[in-house]
Amino acid sequence: MQLVNASRPALEIDGDTPTLRLVALLEVIAASGQPVSLPALTSATGLPKPTLHRMLQQLEGAGLLRRESDGRHYATGARLRRLAENLLLHDSLHGARHAVLRALVDEVGESCNLTALSGSEVVYLDRVETAAPLRFYLQPGSRVPVHCSASGKIFLAQMTREQRRRLLAHAPLERCTPGTITDLDRLEREIKRVQREHLAIDDEEFLPGLVCVAVLVPHGSGAPSNLCVAVQAPALRVPAAKAKSLLPALQRAAAALGAIDADAAAARAAPPASGPAPTRGDRPARAQRA
Repeated sequence: MQLVNASRPALEIDGDTPTLRLVALLEVIAASGQPVSLPALTSATGLPKPTLHRMLQQLEGAGLLRRESDGRHYATGARLRRLAENLLLHDSLHGARHAVLRALVDEVGESCNLTALSGSEVVYLDRVETAAPLRFYLQPGSRVPVHCSASGKIFLAQMTREQRRRLLAHAPLERCTPGTITDLDRLEREIKRVQREHLAIDDEEFLPGLVCVAVLVPHGSGAPSNLCVAVQAPALRVPAAKAKSLLPALQRAAAALGAIDADAAAARAAPPASGPAPTRGDRPARAQRA
């Protein structure tokens, strides 16, 4: 088979570590859709045959690839297929969360996102955009500073004062807009307000013209949560004074997201279903008496 034609550049098998290069090779083989031979991979990637042969042996030994009956072609192994199946199976959690975000956008008419705390930044796990022509586009994977985002303030409000000080000591309070809070004492007063009201507002503190309101997604066990749901809108449509009116819709979405995570946690904690009884060949041999 031919993975590339002469008019196309060789497929890149690169990475900072040998492990990443093995992953890149797996991607090439998985994308081919059929078993591939060593000569075909050599032609497609431009890597030396001995190097590729060694990589294929490692992947085959790990169960991520298997060799076909002719001994010359390689296909995805059982372990790699199980990984793919597990990813698809557990992707239902993402799908359920995304449906809640979609319903929230339909209700409030503004863009909504699901966020988590990562170090001293807030990372966007998922986002659904409004259909309105005037909007701020921030895709999943985007990161924003913890001190000037609504979600960040929610996460800070769960910490003790000492924990906040330690975190922010290593994350300078950068001034992103004229409204950014860069004074620790003033930020501490803002956090106290968040703790009282159970919501946080970013009033053009991260981007000029952008207002955001966020609430915590409850954790079923009562432990601190690392999920927030937020609504973002242009200040022209939703000024900070109006942002609190979105609280009931946000709380309903947060409760729905919390229920999804609780169900997933319960499923993980449930004992595995008993499989079929082992066949004679699967039973361990009995120890023979001396």
